[in-house]
Amino acid sequence: MSAGSNDIFVNAAITIPAWEVSEAFVRASGPGGQNVNKVSTAVQLRWNVEASSIQVDVKVRFKRRYRARITSGGDIIIEAKEHRSQALNREAARKRLVKMLLEVAEPPKRRVRTRPTFGSVKRRLASKKRRGTVKALRGKIADED
Repeated sequence: MSAGSNDIFVNAAITIPAWEVSEAFVRASGPGGQNVNKVSTAVQLRWNVEASSIQVDVKVRFKRRYRARITSGGDIIIEAKEHRSQALNREAARKRLVKMLLEVAEPPKRRVRTRPTFGSVKRRLASKKRRGTVKALRGKIADED
């Protein structure tokens, strides 16, 4: 399957077809002078994670990482309004989606359990002992009569 011109290319394994993404242009606050009152330059990019055609493992990692940003319908909404141009905001929103997907594309490395060295255990126990004696010395001094 060849990638279309509006498809979002993430990496060799992940490409989001253009039909999976919807973009709405709205009026933005911020820089632009009188232009912001007339032209809808801000973009709201909407992509349904649940119904997407990306690999299941990437989808699971994406949903786990960005669960707070995903709507109840399974959509992720990315808003871009930092530029005065509609085209630049559209590109910024797409780049943000690509960045988010790249962060979850690679499976996390498995943690290799290690044991503390003998010396570090000795040092830790010695410092705990010192701290305990310091605290013990803070007690009341008994009268010797």
